[in-house]
Amino acid sequence: MKRKLFSTCLGAGVMATLSLFPQRAVAAGEPVGADTLTLMTYNVRNANGLDGVRSVERVAAVIRQSAPDVVAVQELDSATARAKGAYILGKLAAATGMTATYGPAISFDGGKYGLGLLSRQRPLSVRQVALPGREERRTMLIVEFPNYAVACIHFSLTEADRMTSLPLVREAVAGMKNKTVFIAGDWNATPESDFIRGIEEDFVLLTRSDEASYPADDPEICIDYIAVDEAHAAGWTVTSTCTLPDSVASDHRPKVVRLVRK
Repeated sequence: MKRKLFSTCLGAGVMATLSLFPQRAVAAGEPVGADTLTLMTYNVRNANGLDGVRSVERVAAVIRQSAPDVVAVQELDSATARAKGAYILGKLAAATGMTATYGPAISFDGGKYGLGLLSRQRPLSVRQVALPGREERRTMLIVEFPNYAVACIHFSLTEADRMTSLPLVREAVAGMKNKTVFIAGDWNATPESDFIRGIEEDFVLLTRSDEASYPADDPEICIDYIAVDEAHAAGWTVTSTCTLPDSVASDHRPKVVRLVRK
């Protein structure tokens, strides 16, 4: 029997997963200040919707409605025959007014395939860390900004590969110990998995694990997440979290979290 989870934007006070954070209500129309940060993760499937239509503009509209500062984006072609030579992340950047930072994972179909970040700010630095994936090579894209860094990760479909990736993620974050590091992406792991339990040894999940994100038209499982490194978690207040209810633009629903620096 299928179990449907209806996705709504909720204040963080209702979420056990965010119990480490002090809570603050966000008033309607409250201005976004310099200390407010909105993060999104979105597997866009190359902007191929579940209705068989490829529409970068439709995906961009989903992103714009949350006005995120940073979006971790997965499943992106660049100059492939499949995408008819298009640079999908670049098109999303143009449609959202954001900066694109691409992280190719593999060569594919005459171009590249990987993940990326959209951001309001221009990055200070960018680096990639290769991750294991027996079905295809994986990568972690780490983008540094003045006050924080964001790592976009699309982990392997195989649990053993995900577990092997954990020390590589820990090592990368440990090298940025003076700056908050957020990790986000399609992790291909359910909340009760050993992998997510391993993540929680070093990170605090910011998005709701009890809200399914896949498949978008009838979500049954949560495999998309945003988290913050445990050492800096106390420096941020979570004000809201959201699984957007879009059911067509991609096969995943995006997750969004809004934070305020204390």
